[in-house]
Amino acid sequence: MAFMAIGLTACSVSYKFNGASIDYTKTKTIQIAEFPIRSSYVWGPMGALFNNELKAHYLDHTRLVQVKRNGDLKLEGEITRYEQRNKSVSAEGYSAMTELSMTVNVRFTNNQNHNDDFEQQFTATQSFDTRQSLNAVQEELVSRMIRDICDQIFNATVANW
Repeated sequence: MAFMAIGLTACSVSYKFNGASIDYTKTKTIQIAEFPIRSSYVWGPMGALFNNELKAHYLDHTRLVQVKRNGDLKLEGEITRYEQRNKSVSAEGYSAMTELSMTVNVRFTNNQNHNDDFEQQFTATQSFDTRQSLNAVQEELVSRMIRDICDQIFNATVANW
């Protein structure tokens, strides 16, 4: 029984409840570039909020060391779209709900296994009552979309179940 317990604790792949499955004997570092905003419509703080959240997400949910260059894993890309559109119309014919959306293009490189490399777009949306001003709800909605996109990116890159 003691032999089995030792064998189980020697496993090098880490499975966490957050979905990350990383072989830390091979993959030790991650390089996360700053994602510039390439959208024609922007909200000033959006870029910094996204970049900080993406880095924090990997810091909080993995043991990967973040490096400036030559990472075992590499994330780069850009925020390509940020827009709002009418989502629904009231009985009076006016806009009742507005949908805000954000899209991020990601290029992922796994220098330990290039079969995992990809380029993909990730999108999140949030809706709000049109009677509210965008300025009143923008920070909260953008923060939610950023968390959603960071979860999507995390799952696509290191949650290989």
